[in-house]
Amino acid sequence: MNVDFVVDPTPLNSEDRKMISEVIAYYKATGRKKSFVNPKKRVTQTLNKSLKAA
Repeated sequence: MNVDFVVDPTPLNSEDRKMISEVIAYYKATGRKKSFVNPKKRVTQTLNKSLKAA
């Protein structure tokens, strides 16, 4: 059994762009990675949107 896992680029919305900018700014200011309360929820939402579009 073979499984192909294909990840296509997804366009960023303004919320995604803002979050990325905040993470980069935090890292530049502190030198540390920003932690998130529940990052898996965000990833799951993105995957669900991608799967629905396919």
